[in-house]
Amino acid sequence: MNVEDGVRPVFLYKLEVQLSDRNAVLILMGDSDQEVMDSVEVHLSRHYIGTPEIKEIVLVEKRRANKGAGYVIET
Repeated sequence: MNVEDGVRPVFLYKLEVQLSDRNAVLILMGDSDQEVMDSVEVHLSRHYIGTPEIKEIVLVEKRRANKGAGYVIET
């Protein structure tokens, strides 16, 4: 899988988002950092009633999305 063959790699992103009243962890899949950052607000507005105020977004980790790729999130 490489760009020369016309196939773009896909990545899993682990993001920590600081909202006005809580924190959230998002795991998103995308082709680029910009695509994923642009979709954060959409995902949050689907999860919460209305779009929460976002104070900060931190990209914690980025992995190539191969079969079996995933994250463990401690609580």
